Amino acid sequence: MQRRTFLRTASAGAGAVAFSGALWQGAATAAGVSVAGAGPYGPLRAPDANGVALPEGFRSRVVARSSLPVGGILWHPAPDGGACYPDDGGAPMPAQGYGGGWIYVSNSEVPLVGGASAIRFRADGSVDRAYRVLEGTNLNCAGGATPWRTWLSCEETWRGRVFETDPYGRREAVAHKAMGRFKHEAAACDPDRRVVYLTEDEPDGCFYRYTPEVWGDLSRGRLDVLCESAGGGVEWREVPDPSAPLFGKQTRHQVGSARRFDGGEGCHYADGTCWFTTKGDNRVWAYDAERGELSVAYDADSPLDGVDNITGTPGGDLYVAEDGGNMEINVITPEGAVAPVIRLDGHGDSEITGPAFSPDGSRLYFSSQRGTLGDPAGLGGMTFEVSGPFRR
Repeated sequence: MQRRTFLRTASAGAGAVAFSGALWQGAATAAGVSVAGAGPYGPLRAPDANGVALPEGFRSRVVARSSLPVGGILWHPAPDGGACYPDDGGAPMPAQGYGGGWIYVSNSEVPLVGGASAIRFRADGSVDRAYRVLEGTNLNCAGGATPWRTWLSCEETWRGRVFETDPYGRREAVAHKAMGRFKHEAAACDPDRRVVYLTEDEPDGCFYRYTPEVWGDLSRGRLDVLCESAGGGVEWREVPDPSAPLFGKQTRHQVGSARRFDGGEGCHYADGTCWFTTKGDNRVWAYDAERGELSVAYDADSPLDGVDNITGTPGGDLYVAEDGGNMEINVITPEGAVAPVIRLDGHGDSEITGPAFSPDGSRLYFSSQRGTLGDPAGLGGMTFEVSGPFRR
């Protein structure tokens, strides 16, 4: 069944969270009132030399700037969705963790030449080199990492495609048209059910599930859309024609009972739950894949405003980046707190994009898509690293 919780209270004066799904076990019926500064890291200090306000014990650096050299290439404009990978050549990570370098992949949300780039970091955090992993694509916005260490780069444009890229720079990118031709935003892999969840950035967009014929090979499969069920809950129904022909119905219009979402954005899967955001109504949603239930996990205007990209940690914390607002990344904890962890000063005409943790969880990468310049073309984009005692 679909559950919706309104937790705006006059006494609290701030947002609150309703918990759902296996990720936050033990808190399924609880709600915690969020208060700025009440998170696990304490209040933000004054902005540092990079214009980044952080809690005590954290520090920032700028690792790349759009149109300027980094690691042998010019960093792309309008950096957007991103992910991190251990730099071990793609081999499985040892059970005790990985002690080497890592790679951060970032999309470029510009027309016609968008694509994606990667920065390879050495074990000490210094930049080894950078390189392109995708070229000549259109408005590459968000995406998602796969369990087999590839990056799904999504085109946020009419009849957009999903491209599977190689963060290690060994193989050419491949477009997977079976995953649907629509205004793609983000992707999140569910290895338990062997499916990929997809968001759509339209005011009447949908939430999709792609089931490949062979897990690990996304070239063939079935695309379903989340629909209203007769009993008041939700269910999956097949999209008749994912190719969305030029003169036919778009994917979101092919199934009449499809559940509508106001501007789908970030998407993150963990422990039986797929979390995704919708910017039009400033919500964080939770799809409980084990029970087939949909709920609203966050529905408030403060402290988190302008929900966009989302990521998480093994310990259950979610990190949600803001598009506009006061340019923060907020943490949503299993204990019920919603609080800012990062705030950018002087980036009022930008948005925060691409949050992703290094493999050991000690560093968080993200970008300010238009930087302090606020340039619509994203030529002033900045990519940051924040390191410190993150909960893991």
